[in-house]
Amino acid sequence: MVDLKTDASPCVVIGDLVGSREARDRRTLHATLEAALAATERERPSLSGLRTTVGDEFQGTYATLGEALDAALRVRLRLLPGADVRVGVGRGRVSVIDADRGIEDGPGWWAARAAVEGVEAAAERAPTRLLRTGVRTATEAGDRVREPGLDEHGAAAAVNAALLCRDHLVGSLSGRSLRLLRGLMDPETTQAALAEREGISASAVSQRVRADGIGVVLAAHALLRGLP
Repeated sequence: MVDLKTDASPCVVIGDLVGSREARDRRTLHATLEAALAATERERPSLSGLRTTVGDEFQGTYATLGEALDAALRVRLRLLPGADVRVGVGRGRVSVIDADRGIEDGPGWWAARAAVEGVEAAAERAPTRLLRTGVRTATEAGDRVREPGLDEHGAAAAVNAALLCRDHLVGSLSGRSLRLLRGLMDPETTQAALAEREGISASAVSQRVRADGIGVVLAAHALLRGLP
């Protein structure tokens, strides 16, 4: 097996659709997910390709935590409000088992699996029901990360705290506010352009950005996106 060479351990993303078994048209839902992943891969290229694997699960590997978190939010915003995903981000060593088939393994993958299971468990509790993103770190090369859950100590715990607040804001947004947030993720898109697209005034857009917490989400995401 060959270790991926990066300055720091890469970040693995594992995600899946929330409530997909209850979807009326799973074929259309899967196609929508595929389109969201393809668009995100164009906007935020991964190391190994952001792709679906089995069923409604998708995976990808990124050089930095900030890139992984950026990709995770972009996928969500491509799907909301009609669908949503939960995402676990794992940091740790990654080994290539079969390069031709894109099969990888290692603590980074185990940590990502533990993280997505931790997010799912947290979302079953009322106070954290809107959590959709979490981080877990493999502390050493031999760490098999057997127990599901998110980092609760150190800098990664602070990241999880930020994600908890950010996801609550995102999950509380209306359809229009989600579209505004998605538009403002592009730094070249102006509030005036979004106002014209939505058929509302520029002042109405500005008010929503302030009152609905869109500006807070963007500011928090800018800080998270810069994480190494």
